[in-house]
Amino acid sequence: MSLLTGKLPAELLARLLSRVVRRDPRVLLGPTLGEDAALIDLGDRVLVAKADPVTFATDRIGWYAVHVNANDVACMGARPAWFLATILLPQGAPEALAEEVFAQIESACEALDVTLVGGHTEVTYGLERPIVAGAMLAEVAAGRIVRNEAARPGDHLILTKGIAIEGTALLARDAADELRRRGFGEASLERACALLDRPGISVVREALLACDTAPVHAMHDPTEGGLATALHEVSAASGLVAEVQAEAVTVLPETAELCRALALDPLGLLASGSLLIAVAEEDCERVRAALSKADISAACLGRLIEGTEGVIIDERGRRRDIPHFRRDELGRFLESLGTTGARG
Repeated sequence: MSLLTGKLPAELLARLLSRVVRRDPRVLLGPTLGEDAALIDLGDRVLVAKADPVTFATDRIGWYAVHVNANDVACMGARPAWFLATILLPQGAPEALAEEVFAQIESACEALDVTLVGGHTEVTYGLERPIVAGAMLAEVAAGRIVRNEAARPGDHLILTKGIAIEGTALLARDAADELRRRGFGEASLERACALLDRPGISVVREALLACDTAPVHAMHDPTEGGLATALHEVSAASGLVAEVQAEAVTVLPETAELCRALALDPLGLLASGSLLIAVAEEDCERVRAALSKADISAACLGRLIEGTEGVIIDERGRRRDIPHFRRDELGRFLESLGTTGARG
């Protein structure tokens, strides 16, 4: 079967990961479906390590690379600390492009108080656009680690900000002409593009705040495949499934309008900028209140339960399975226009 752009199918990835041998007993968590980063025992501290590339064409590729890697580290309960970047530039690229990517990386690192510690740069044969492959490192006390496998039956699920910040902004930037053709107004385009910065795609602040407020059992940032895929990934890690109230899922107004125009499902649209948090029922309102005090909106979606398939319940009590998306709605749509839209 030919592979589509985006993440590998979960079944293929699970098969590949099953062959990985843990040769060092200090590896507490290696490559695993549904977990955001690796964990390595350093004695009194645990090293958190994450690698993620940015492969789509964007004028902010260095900025993206820092934030998407920082998000996954923060989802493990750690404060991002050290960043490495492999920067691949196409033949013939101007020196100004290298300068710009470096400036973006440094700007994002400064915003998160992260130090750029190394990486690699080269001009690469056959590339049509730049690629930045990032790696983020952090250290955390063992007692603060958050692993999705630790989610418990009855845990409440909190979603911050709403969906789908990143997918909406990217489509507004990369498919603007098509959106205009379908009646999407200039004011709506401007608001959608601005989502990249406000509320933004970083979830570091809310992840660390949640961990400071109450025991967090699981955290995951919905990325490719949107909220639906994030819920399935938490289920894969924890052995539980989500029971979600449809009216509790905050779909940003710009996202709703854009998805109607392009006939997309917001549940499967790239959703960086939202954070999914699982806490005990008695801690849910305390975490929501702390987030609200920090001007971070948060809604309780539902809960984790035992079962075999997550469900969405609408306002009439009708139940339907949480959809599975073989690929992100953004990538599917942009490819239909002949534009590459995978983030990697």
